[in-house]
Amino acid sequence: MAREFDVCGLGNALVDILLELTDEEFAALAFEKGTMRLVEPHEQRVLLEQFGDHEPRLVSGGSVANSVIACSQLGGKGAFIGCVGDDRYGLHYVDEFEQLQIEFCAQPLVGETTGTCVSIITPDAERTMRTSLAVSSHLAARHVDADRIRASDWLFVEGYVFANPNTGQPAIREALRAAKAGGTKVALTCSDAFVPQVFGDAFHDALRQSDLLFCNATEAVAVAGGNSAAEAFARLKGHVPACVVTDGPNGAFLRVGGAEHHVAAFRCEPKDVTGAGDMFAGAFLYGLTHGVAPERAARAANFLAMKVITQIGARLHHGAKQFWTEALAG
Repeated sequence: MAREFDVCGLGNALVDILLELTDEEFAALAFEKGTMRLVEPHEQRVLLEQFGDHEPRLVSGGSVANSVIACSQLGGKGAFIGCVGDDRYGLHYVDEFEQLQIEFCAQPLVGETTGTCVSIITPDAERTMRTSLAVSSHLAARHVDADRIRASDWLFVEGYVFANPNTGQPAIREALRAAKAGGTKVALTCSDAFVPQVFGDAFHDALRQSDLLFCNATEAVAVAGGNSAAEAFARLKGHVPACVVTDGPNGAFLRVGGAEHHVAAFRCEPKDVTGAGDMFAGAFLYGLTHGVAPERAARAANFLAMKVITQIGARLHHGAKQFWTEALAG
C-alpha cells in the first residue's frame, strides 16, 4: 500500500544566509577559506552586522532538509523533523516549507533562536561557512514524529545530528525505533568525515540498522578504511546492504540490491561547490521511490548535482524536474 510520504528527513534545520563578498572584503575577515566553523549566535550577529549594506539571500535548508526539498521538487512527497525558533528566520523556514508542500513536523519553539549558516561565497566559487546551530541542536527524542516516520517509505538521517550526544543521538535512536516498527527503510548520511571518526560507536550502531548509506570518498574511508573511494566502497559491503559513494568529478559508486555500478559525473565549471551531495541523495531517493532503476537514478542525480554546483546556493530553485527528465532521456 502506498505511503503518505516518500521521504521523512531528520536533521538540523538551518537557514542559509548567502553572502557574496569580494576578495578584499573576505581578506579583511581573516577567515581560512573553504572552512566551516561553529559559532555562537552573538558571533553570527556581529558577522552579519559588518555587511549590513549587502543584501544576503535567505534559503531554508540544512543537509538532509535540502535532500527532502530536492525529492519534493521532483514530484515526491516529503516530511522533515527539525527544530526552529519563533524568530524571523524560523518563521521564514516554516513558511518556505509550506510553500514547498513539505510537512514540517514541529511548531517553532517560543523564545528560541533559529540556527543559521552564513555562507560566504567568493569569486573563486569557494564557500566559507560560519554556522550557529542555536535551537537546531536541541533536536531530541521528544521531537521525533513516529507517526510520520511510519507513514514514509524512507527515513533519512543526517550525520551531523550524531554530534549532539545528549539530545541528537537519542533522537536518532527514537527515529530508528519508529522506522523499524513501521517497516520504514532507513537511509543514513555521514555529513562529514568527523562524524564516524568522533562519534563512531553511535554512528556504527545506526549504520547496522540502516538499509542505505550516502557518503563521499573521504567519508567512506573514515567509515570503512582504504585509500580511495573505490577501495572504501568495496569494504562498505560488510557494513550496510546498499551504499552510494560519490567522488566529485570521478562520478559515483553504488551498490543496490546486490548490483554494483559506477556512474560517471557530468563535467562543468563550478561556481559554488556546496550542496551537490544533498541534491544527489534527494534525487536518488526520489528515483528509488518512483520505480527508476538505481543506475539510471544515479545518473540523473549526478546531472542535478552538476546543475547545483554551476549556480550559487545549495539547491535548485527552478528547473529540477526538467533536468531530471532530460537526464533520464539522455
